[in-house]
Amino acid sequence: MDAQRRERYSRQILFAEIGEQGQERLCASSAVVVGCGALGSALANLLVRAGVGRLRIVDRDFVEPSNLQRQTLFEEADACEALPKAIAAQRRLGAINSDVQVEGVVADLGPANIDELLGGFPLVLDGTDNFETRLLVNDYAVSRSVPWIYAAVVGSYGLTMAIRPGETACLACLAESGGAAGDVGVDVAGAPGAEATCDTVGVLGAAAGVIASIEAASALKLLLGKSCAADGRLVSYDVWTGRFQAIGTRRDAGCRACGQRKFPYLEGQAQAHLTMCGRDSVQIHERRRSLDLAALGQRLSVAGSEVRHNEFLLRFRVAPYEITVFADGRAIIKGTRDAAMARSLYARYVGS
Repeated sequence: MDAQRRERYSRQILFAEIGEQGQERLCASSAVVVGCGALGSALANLLVRAGVGRLRIVDRDFVEPSNLQRQTLFEEADACEALPKAIAAQRRLGAINSDVQVEGVVADLGPANIDELLGGFPLVLDGTDNFETRLLVNDYAVSRSVPWIYAAVVGSYGLTMAIRPGETACLACLAESGGAAGDVGVDVAGAPGAEATCDTVGVLGAAAGVIASIEAASALKLLLGKSCAADGRLVSYDVWTGRFQAIGTRRDAGCRACGQRKFPYLEGQAQAHLTMCGRDSVQIHERRRSLDLAALGQRLSVAGSEVRHNEFLLRFRVAPYEITVFADGRAIIKGTRDAAMARSLYARYVGS
């Protein structure tokens, strides 16, 4: 380790559980963060500052003004430009620590691309905002024996758990086999009910920061090879009430994932082609398409639509709807939860 790197990480090296040898190991390590919202952005920031050598960030969304209250890597200019979160995060993190290789990937994780996006990384970290994607990641991690860390936040409450396939309970053990808990929607330590989301009950940035910090600490331990049995507990904390719990978990021999080796999410049997993403929004997946955004923008402008675009996405309004189209054919139709209406708008303005 050269003098410049030693100085940068000096306070972390002084921590006996890491030391210089541990820091060198971190600098040679890698991880992938799925989702770059409140959790993912805080988590990525901590890992990059800690010197994790390579970090890939996968996110499907773009920065909006409502994100700025809790998503700590973004600023007003990112929202004005409607930058994809993965790209805005890559730029900010690169300015924070040029010693780390940060790669932002604008993509919606699914069964068809999960090997491409997560393959080769020894650790997968949860920054997602929906349970279906978490179960997909769990299927992938269990089937490939890759450690991953589950985390979720809503309101003032969040939870996290490190999952080591073959050693600890997996997410399916908890969510599908009557274990300790499935998600923040399950009533653990007074959590909100299953219908609660950030779009219905809100979320505190402080809650995301606490859970991201616990997740980051677990990630460092896994990357350093210092994880222990206690790290398999489901940790929950409510920053408003101050209630903290660490709940013991155990593997379920009958679990369909780690017990029976059945992976319906990974095999594409359990995820819809069209998914809801947030309040009054529908996402349409068209990954087999490749769109020329400039040509589409010109066509829409000639037709009288007000169009905004950058190199990553195009956005236009068809009152009362707002449509955002990505180069891979994906689109988010805002202003409806009607799947048929969303498909109709997509076919009419983007093409069938």
